[in-house]
Amino acid sequence: MEATLILCDAAQADPSGKMHMLGAGWSMTGSPTAPSAVAVMLKVPWDRTNEQITLHLHLCDADGRPVTVAAPEGQEQVEVAHRGNLEVGRPPGVPAGSAIDAAFAVNVPPLPLPPGRYQWRLDVGNDFRSAEFTVRAD
Repeated sequence: MEATLILCDAAQADPSGKMHMLGAGWSMTGSPTAPSAVAVMLKVPWDRTNEQITLHLHLCDADGRPVTVAAPEGQEQVEVAHRGNLEVGRPPGVPAGSAIDAAFAVNVPPLPLPPGRYQWRLDVGNDFRSAEFTVRAD
């Protein structure tokens, strides 16, 4: 399955699989980070339509370890509520073998991250894709 992650200032997916983005393509930020979004665009193979596809989007450090931030109940891992399953149907009239577009956007509040390298990581079954960024020391 093809997956593309793009960091942007704001994003919104529509039901047709298109993504609408503002301020797309950044890879450097300060801390706390500004409100942002992770735009996720998928090309679901024909033979994976009409089945549950497991997804998990989470923030990792440069070594692939989960990132945690202070929360009222202690430290919490930065992960997205979009953890779960995605199911994409086959539209009528689409030729067999065609990939089907699917997209979702996750809005991220400001995060108090220390300087360093990070990546938003999308786990799709046994595979993953990521979008990396740097938090600079200001």
